[in-house]
Amino acid sequence: MHEAALSAGEDPDRQPVPGRYTRHFMRRILPALAAFLSGCGYVAGPLTPLANIPARVSDLAAVQRGGKLIVQFTAPQLTTEGVAIKQPPSFDLRIGPGPAPFTAAQWASEAKRIPPVAAAGGMVRYDVPCAEWTAKGVTIAVRVVGANGKDAGWSNFANVDVIAPPDQPADVRAEMTRGGLRLTWHAKAEHFRVLRALATSEKYDQVAEVTQPEWIDKAVDIGTRYRYLIQTFVPQSDNRAAESDLSEPLEVTPEPVAPAAPTGLRAVAAPNSIELAWDPADESGIKGYRVYRAPAGGAFERIAESGGVPTYSDHAAEHGKAYRYAIAAVGASGKEGPQSTPIEITLP
Repeated sequence: MHEAALSAGEDPDRQPVPGRYTRHFMRRILPALAAFLSGCGYVAGPLTPLANIPARVSDLAAVQRGGKLIVQFTAPQLTTEGVAIKQPPSFDLRIGPGPAPFTAAQWASEAKRIPPVAAAGGMVRYDVPCAEWTAKGVTIAVRVVGANGKDAGWSNFANVDVIAPPDQPADVRAEMTRGGLRLTWHAKAEHFRVLRALATSEKYDQVAEVTQPEWIDKAVDIGTRYRYLIQTFVPQSDNRAAESDLSEPLEVTPEPVAPAAPTGLRAVAAPNSIELAWDPADESGIKGYRVYRAPAGGAFERIAESGGVPTYSDHAAEHGKAYRYAIAAVGASGKEGPQSTPIEITLP
């Protein structure tokens, strides 16, 4: 029976060897075990906990505007480790005169702490009344404190020389002239900024700095509505300036300007007409001229349009009668200007 159970060619005296199932198991397990032991599946020790300290502010800026200090900065979105801040931080803003020599520790201990405000759209803005620091220089800084009470230190320091509030411009007016839109206002100051925006936009651009309470905007388009703001400012050291509150906005739509009255009107009696001539208008955009005539003691009536030629022949004048003539220029928009100085003549 034993011999019958042996396969052909098998040696009955050979030592037992693992079965095919055992060999298959070893072929599958040994490589996986080697990979595990080589580090692919190695479980490291516990990671170092994150500090969760909000990043330090580096763009703090401050300016005096009227009777307030306007302080702005960007609220950090990441921690010092580059991880998103999950819980809203708080802001420790302080304002006060800086000691000499300056040390942050002494300044912080003596400066006034300003009640915190919330960030809006990533920006933080404080409007701080500054009358208590008038005629003094103050230093301003902020530190961002995480929900865990930790912070990365003070931001950059901003310095402001506080003065009495600059005079706010008032009574802003606009008048369209041939040179452009002329703005005027009232304020006791020597330096002014002009800001302009399209009526359809909320964004103002500074378009001029002047030293007189007037300015002509030569870049306006007829029929386009604009808004203007005027602000006084007082230059200070280190390219700084104290600003006034902004004026009330003025909205205006520039309209075509009437041309000036023609000059040099002359009249000559011809055999059957009165010949008129005048000096051509010294400006662009003249569409033509209108001729007005009045009998002696009567009212003026328009009798003709001469196009762009500064001459006219009145063949309807009657002999023996006196007439007065006046000329008005017409702009490209069709707007008529004032009449010239009248001239009187009699056709013999």
